[in-house]
Amino acid sequence: MITLYGFPNSRSLRVTWILEELGLSYAYRHVDLGRGEGQSEAFLARHPDGKVPVLEDGELTLFESAAICRYLAERYGEPDGLLPATVEERARVDQWLFFIIGELEQPLWTQAKHKFALPGEQRIPAVLPTAAWEFQRALAALGRRFDGEGWLVGERFTLADLLLAHTLTWAVQFKMRLPPALAAYRERVSARPALARAVARERSAAEPG
Repeated sequence: MITLYGFPNSRSLRVTWILEELGLSYAYRHVDLGRGEGQSEAFLARHPDGKVPVLEDGELTLFESAAICRYLAERYGEPDGLLPATVEERARVDQWLFFIIGELEQPLWTQAKHKFALPGEQRIPAVLPTAAWEFQRALAALGRRFDGEGWLVGERFTLADLLLAHTLTWAVQFKMRLPPALAAYRERVSARPALARAVARERSAAEPG
């Protein structure tokens, strides 16, 4: 039995999305981070920093969204899932996953931390312009290899596209500028029915009662 612990509008949406793309049966457990549920003793046994997402699949417990998504694609995505067939193209997917997390998402998360995620006394507004500059620099680097047409790797949608579209959506929410071609790419990928189902699943789980 697969169980996902998550919170709406967080990185857990990536995992809910891939579960829906793969058509897997799973339980979704809402962790109310605002009420401190992530810091409970029971949840800290699942994630050492009390964050989401966390995935349980039988005896396996995983945290970190990219690692969870990669695991699900590898284990349940055959034969025509979210990873290419060849070792070489899977390596290219991994290349983009590391780039997205390490270069593109990182300055967005820096902004989030210094706007609302960190305790007030730890926020430093002066870092926000630098983080915005870092994001635009990473976006320019992405644009040298990918113009928004087609897919990041190969001829079909892969895990790399899922992670990129989710990260670009964060950028839009943070009012970052996207080139028109990448904005259109984000809208195209975000129109996938599996994402709509994932959003609805997370919202439903968060509703009182």
